[in-house]
Amino acid sequence: MIRLRTALLMLGASALTACNLAPTYVRSVSQSVPQGWPSGAAYAPAAAGKAGMPWRSLVRDTKLRAVIERALANNQDLAAAVANVASARALYRVQRSAQLPTLSADGSAALSQAVGGGTATSGSGSLFSGNVGISGFELDLFGRQKNLSQAAFETYLGTQSGARSTRFTVVTETASAYLTLAADRDLLTVSQDQVQSSARTVRLNEELHDTGLVNGADVADARTLLAQAQADAAQRTTQVAQDRNALELLVGGPVEDALLPAGLAALDPAIANVPAGLSSTVLLDRPDVVEAEHQLKSANADVGAARAAFFPTISLTSVLGLASTALTGLFSGATWTTTPSASIPILGGTNRGNLDYARAQVDYYLATYRKAAQTAYRDVADGLARRGTIDRQRRAQADLVTAAQTSYRISEARYREGTDSFLTTLVAQRTLYSARQTAITATLTDLVNRVTLYQAIGSDDTL
Repeated sequence: MIRLRTALLMLGASALTACNLAPTYVRSVSQSVPQGWPSGAAYAPAAAGKAGMPWRSLVRDTKLRAVIERALANNQDLAAAVANVASARALYRVQRSAQLPTLSADGSAALSQAVGGGTATSGSGSLFSGNVGISGFELDLFGRQKNLSQAAFETYLGTQSGARSTRFTVVTETASAYLTLAADRDLLTVSQDQVQSSARTVRLNEELHDTGLVNGADVADARTLLAQAQADAAQRTTQVAQDRNALELLVGGPVEDALLPAGLAALDPAIANVPAGLSSTVLLDRPDVVEAEHQLKSANADVGAARAAFFPTISLTSVLGLASTALTGLFSGATWTTTPSASIPILGGTNRGNLDYARAQVDYYLATYRKAAQTAYRDVADGLARRGTIDRQRRAQADLVTAAQTSYRISEARYREGTDSFLTTLVAQRTLYSARQTAITATLTDLVNRVTLYQAIGSDDTL
């Protein structure tokens, strides 16, 4: 037993003193991403702020919060991502076990009895045996197993970041789908209002035509606008139903009517703006960027394993055998056997190809990592550009709606009095209809941009 413990200690010492042939990892995206955010007419002045915010601080509407929480619990994409994390963790444990010896034990018993006739003798005997062994353990002198284990570990961490990125996506897509449903409900209301307004205009023109005050062209123009509003209302009705289907797919089940939005008006103050005064280096912690970095680190470790393949591989199989002919002396005769083996690559063609492949994979994942960081920067910059001008756009659009309402009211009154043509009224009515739709679209753009900017920054400790 002393000799067994000594052998195990020697194996552990060999593993601890193994060489590591993996290249030293150095983060190399500092030159790929600007240190600050862009500035100019499209951007608001930078202000001090913290890195990101929890999604519950972003979303203050209680109904939308309930829908998002349900999506985080039931979304199938997220469930698949979590299962992928569990798979990667299990594979890492398998690879990690290769660094440690595997102990196994077995035992057996044999009974025999011989019976003879005449002068022969008869007798019986028993034999008990047991083995404790270290099976197929490789001395990791050059860090091959260590780097393979590190590669598996980085892959596992990458899948964790991927799952976190999926959670961001579930939150933002659910919120965006909810906002889109609210906007289309508002647009449906506008179309229904236009149908009623156009129907009144048609009736008015028909009455005036019957009395000979207007010609048939005015009646036809009024019916044209009515038909357009009716077609829009039918399209919006379909779109609202499809929006609900899309939301329920994200949530992973039906969403009752009580949780659906009435319109954008209630959601506008309930969706917060994320802070923008933060360093662009915060993007290095964005989940998809972190995932790309772990993939790069995994490829870097694979280079170390490929380099170690050029050196001898030493394996050791050791067995402590125990045998006795009597149960009372079962472990009195212990023996220690060891069968070491070594292999040395001579030509190394396969090893050279594997090393070249591993190095090429490092270059690939390095480019992927840099691209992920650059894409993250662009996502935030685009969101900030939209954020810097959307308030002005919404104010201008609101002014346009007000002006269009006034114009339509005046032109309709002048038409009724016979002092203006119906064409002026028709143009004013169409302008008001379009202005109301565009105002809703601008509000939706603002709210969705707040959500997507939250995702672009990628900082939420609650996920």
